[in-house]
Amino acid sequence: MRVAIVGAGPAGFYAAGQLLSAKGMSIEVDMFDRLATPWGLVRHGVAPDHPKIKSVTRVYELTAARAGFRYHGNVEVGRDVSHAELAGAYHAVLYATGAAGDRKLAIPGEELPGSHSASEFVAWYNGHPDHADHQFALDTRRAVVVGSGNVALDVARMLAVDAGELRCTDIADHAITALAVSEIEEIVVLARRGPAQASFTNPELRELAELAGVDVVVDPAEATLDPASAAMLESRAAGPATKNNVETIQRYASLRPAGKRRRIVLRFCISPTEIVGDERVEGLRAVTNELVVDDRGRIVARPTGETEVIRAGLVLRAIGYRAWPIPGVPFDESSGTIDNRDGRVTGQPGVYVAGWAKRGPSGVIGTNKKCAQQTVDLLLEDLTAGRLAMPSALPTTLLGRLRARGIQVVDYAGWELIDAYEKRCGERHARPRVKLVRRSQHLFHAAGPAG
Repeated sequence: MRVAIVGAGPAGFYAAGQLLSAKGMSIEVDMFDRLATPWGLVRHGVAPDHPKIKSVTRVYELTAARAGFRYHGNVEVGRDVSHAELAGAYHAVLYATGAAGDRKLAIPGEELPGSHSASEFVAWYNGHPDHADHQFALDTRRAVVVGSGNVALDVARMLAVDAGELRCTDIADHAITALAVSEIEEIVVLARRGPAQASFTNPELRELAELAGVDVVVDPAEATLDPASAAMLESRAAGPATKNNVETIQRYASLRPAGKRRRIVLRFCISPTEIVGDERVEGLRAVTNELVVDDRGRIVARPTGETEVIRAGLVLRAIGYRAWPIPGVPFDESSGTIDNRDGRVTGQPGVYVAGWAKRGPSGVIGTNKKCAQQTVDLLLEDLTAGRLAMPSALPTTLLGRLRARGIQVVDYAGWELIDAYEKRCGERHARPRVKLVRRSQHLFHAAGPAG
């Protein structure tokens, strides 16, 4: 039984581990990733000042060490090799490609210089090779972050934290250099609805108060719950996480700013309607919302018509991610996911999906373990029922084609050479690693001393 997994992030590695440990079955897993380096969101999405979260890679390393596992980095499915070629060499193909795309605000001025997705900013400071050359307007006094989830808090925190505190992390060197001279004094985070509807996790929210030299500011009026939200909070419909968030936000509202060097301002019931500026971002026009209960009993935001302009030189949108379509694989444009039912890709027997590409960007890293298990269970069920077709080619033939096309396929030993080099560089500066941020650097070090 040969399975190809596309995507070397958490969902991909959880699925690989579950397949390789399936009782009574002999399964081999070939993992493909468009980057030479594995770990996906753990390497390029987790904030550098959260190193404990990154320790999950130890679990993935154990999976990579299992018999029957092979890694093929620097291979992009849909460009270097087609979906049909891949499906022809394996009994099953499981996509775990994540959600690297971003959602748009769909408002005028969104394409102005100085307007970016939060995903670009996160990838930039984490050293993703696709974003290493990006530049962000840090020569401005105020930045606006649109969104009410953990990504919004991450980018706000990274804009506010003293760059000196990041020098002991694995943040990309170019980001340290740029953030060290940042002129940003205030970061305004805009949430469309109220404190009770925010998607922050409470540890992330409370962490803002621990930032040295940063005031956290909330308008008491915006921290006050509307009647519907207050009723929801008192009912069983609100879990402890929601109640903790509301308490934390209201505690921030009770504090008087101490006049610190920087401040993070949390705004609620406000939505952007236009990004203003001539040649670059100069501000953001926003409308105040009121919360109402719709016909389905949901608490939704309704514009009041009251508007304001927030002067800013940088706008980052953190309103969600979406997967990238892959030629030959059904894609649901409305949800931004690979079209599937519980992990089986629609109309494609033997093709599966797990992780954010399956369910959208939700949950934490550990959520992908259960998600992957659900998909793997269906794959094994189809195998047992004889629903999987025999491959028409061998994986070795497929890899031979890739090399004939000039693709330098990076195996797991090649990644270990990259990993070792980054860690040696980090040791010299008392850091976990110094990331290589160029594809050419990855390929050079993956080739070994002779390369």
